[in-house]
Amino acid sequence: METRKLGKTDIKVSKICLGTMTFGEQNTEAEAFEQLDYATAHGVNFIDCAEMYPVPPKPETYGRTEEIVGNWLQKKGRRDELVLATKVTGRSAANSGVGHIRGGPRLSREQILQACDASLARLKTEYIDLYQVHWPERQSNFFGKLGYQHSDDDGIDISETLSALQELVDAGKVRHIGLSNETPWGMHRYLRLAAHGNKPRVASIQNPYSLLNRTFEVGLAEMAIREQCGLLAYSPLAFGTLSGKYLGGARPAAARLTLFERFQRYTGERAVSATEQYLSLARDFGLDPAQMALAFVSQQPFVTANIIGATTMEQLKSNIGSSALLLSPEQLEAIESVHQQNPSPAP
Repeated sequence: METRKLGKTDIKVSKICLGTMTFGEQNTEAEAFEQLDYATAHGVNFIDCAEMYPVPPKPETYGRTEEIVGNWLQKKGRRDELVLATKVTGRSAANSGVGHIRGGPRLSREQILQACDASLARLKTEYIDLYQVHWPERQSNFFGKLGYQHSDDDGIDISETLSALQELVDAGKVRHIGLSNETPWGMHRYLRLAAHGNKPRVASIQNPYSLLNRTFEVGLAEMAIREQCGLLAYSPLAFGTLSGKYLGGARPAAARLTLFERFQRYTGERAVSATEQYLSLARDFGLDPAQMALAFVSQQPFVTANIIGATTMEQLKSNIGSSALLLSPEQLEAIESVHQQNPSPAP
């Protein structure tokens, strides 16, 4: 398994990162342990969590994913061999589904310090390698929102958030910090405050990126390369749609889109049409469509790690197996041709 440097840090992470947001909802603890055992046995040293997980977020399951990962870490005793990432929940609207977290999560000093201590306890560890801001405090373009609409209500200033993260780094509770669901302006603001205020520098940005959503390439890709703040790509299979399992209106038992109606981001008409074209392309090249989609993400020069997620061991093995696939110039050109015909149909 190839490893890559995490930003400007001295940490090297596997190019495949194991996402865990199904642990405690779609996957039992026993199933999660099996996934963790298999992934780490096949070169994955990077595990990504969030205090909010599992999804969809609910009061009765809040923090359960971290608890499961913590139980596994306690059982295995391999903490120093792994790079552990988690996230603090961002500001929420009243109907966002995360209002149960601290009575309404904010990126204030008080809440960030409280959230980190709670994550450390659930993860049963003394430190977090990468502590990420799950989404911005301000209202901006994330979670597929297009058409920027400015608001003067920025809430907690980024400087307060960054200072709180510095306290955690200084205390040894956090090694490095990262962003998630951020914009070019947001990344620039964090980097500038770090450079001019002797604050911790963000090492990564975790945003969606897939064959169906390449909006990261506009603005953020250049930032990621020039600032050495690489992408941790989430939803690289677009909620599993790029495997083809949902085509024709299919809804496999226990699949995410079958269980949870809220996840419709990648099932619009344009997304379905593009997915059909990518699947046809994969068949023409004799490739597994999911592995082709994952390999495309992993090969991008701005990507540090590709965050996979699975509910079955068959899916997990296939996803990790994509790390051995290197798409040829001809295959990449064919993918680009499809993209040009229908660019980012599901941002």
